Amino acid sequence: MPALIMPELLEALQFAAIHHQYDRRAGYSRLPYINHLIKVTNCLANRIGVRDEALLLAAVLHDVVEDTDVTVEGLERRFGREVADIVAELTDDMSLPYEERKRLQVERAAQLSPKARIIRLADKASNLRDLFNYPIEWSLEKKEAYLQNSEQVAERIKGDNPKLDAWFDETAAWARQQLQAQQPAS
Repeated sequence: MPALIMPELLEALQFAAIHHQYDRRAGYSRLPYINHLIKVTNCLANRIGVRDEALLLAAVLHDVVEDTDVTVEGLERRFGREVADIVAELTDDMSLPYEERKRLQVERAAQLSPKARIIRLADKASNLRDLFNYPIEWSLEKKEAYLQNSEQVAERIKGDNPKLDAWFDETAAWARQQLQAQQPAS
């Protein structure tokens, strides 16, 4: 990673850690939420090879408006307009029911900018990995619905990064195998 990115990336990590300090991944052995943000950003930087500064900063910050009291305007003042705009694209309206938010992710996926599409796809793949790697108290039906939603979103946004597309496909196939393995024997 170029040295130029390091100070800004570290600042974004600290900012996200402070604002998510009390957040835990529900059902994921109460893991600190920052672990998810680091995992998505690490995947993009090290597995996929992304070097775009705004994209990596937005990956670290992609849930901060959705889950904390940080505003898009506050992000823009701190990290610039491009980062704030990418995060805004990825921010769900948390006043809506869960199923509606997931439906809108599918419906709006094709309108995301290329950078937002890359983060969304990495986020979906990371969530699928976590869904089947950690103990989580979701029904098989809810896990299946999340997998289907992820695949529907992916269908509309793949094409910007072939390595990421392949990793998502590999992850979705692995998640489907895990789901089938968890089905009760008939």
